[in-house]
Amino acid sequence: MIMTSFRSVMLASSAAIVAFLTTCFVQAEEVVNVYSARHYDTDDSIYDEFTAKTGIKVNLISASSDALIERLQREGKRSPADVFITVDAGRLFQAEQKDIFQPIKSATLEKQIPANLRHPDGLWFGLTKRARIILRSKDRTKKGEIKTYEDLANPKWKGKVLIRGSSNVYNQSLVGSIIEAQGKSGAEAWCKGVVANMARPPQGGDRDQIKGVAAGEGDVAVANSYYFARMLSGTPEEREAASKVEVVFPNQENRGTHVNLSGVGVVKAAPNKANAIKFIEFLASDRAQEVFAKGNNEYPVAPSAQTIPVLKEFGEFKEDQINAAKFGNNNTEAIRMMDRAGWR
Repeated sequence: MIMTSFRSVMLASSAAIVAFLTTCFVQAEEVVNVYSARHYDTDDSIYDEFTAKTGIKVNLISASSDALIERLQREGKRSPADVFITVDAGRLFQAEQKDIFQPIKSATLEKQIPANLRHPDGLWFGLTKRARIILRSKDRTKKGEIKTYEDLANPKWKGKVLIRGSSNVYNQSLVGSIIEAQGKSGAEAWCKGVVANMARPPQGGDRDQIKGVAAGEGDVAVANSYYFARMLSGTPEEREAASKVEVVFPNQENRGTHVNLSGVGVVKAAPNKANAIKFIEFLASDRAQEVFAKGNNEYPVAPSAQTIPVLKEFGEFKEDQINAAKFGNNNTEAIRMMDRAGWR
């Protein structure tokens, strides 16, 4: 009887110890909670590598940039998010304006990410970049005939320019960069010139502009480099259209080609700030950069990381060194300017 009672007490004590240790283990599990507007399988593979290397589990929530920004705002100080990943300087600026990010300092990030591709105060850091290029018709234009963004507003190209609408954040950031380069009056005149030269009212996405050139609707199109790269390995129709145009990197003789980015920052309320910084530093490593950029046919931001072959075939180019944060700062003015110009 006594022995049975003793055994029961010991079993109960053991169960309590196991339960206690299990609870401690769960509480001690290292995590980083990531809200991401990127949706690529290669991203998941990099997150798995991060976990294997550090033991920090990545909890991922994916949605559109707008939905995630709204969610982060709604959650406020109670948000479980540690990291927010989004695309385009304009959206990074939106998050910044809504007080979503906190500044961080990291020698690793300052070494890996060029100054023009990170926020001056460390609120966010570029992860991948894309060039806003011009695609010219091989049949109806000559090499060297169009060289700059400014050329798009030259009356010579009246009825020949294909470009997306003013609601597109890529175009808003492009105009933001031109405000920096040409001043407000120069940028507004440029917007009016582009509108006057449009082959048709803006419609569709970047790939539709390239297809329009191939179909003879216009002679030059503006698109992000990754869209053209996708078309080169896309459907037969896309490959056929892509074969009829040639890449032009604008402004190689002066300021360089406009580049935009996908970026990442530490959320202000981050419960796992140290893990968030480790995570972002990992994404900035050469290995992660190469895989991360490959997922969307983008350029890595780290100068020492390798560019994928399809982009190498476009050739090297000089990029605009204007800090990407300024595109966002100019976003509201850019939208008003495009509206005044009749850019729909």
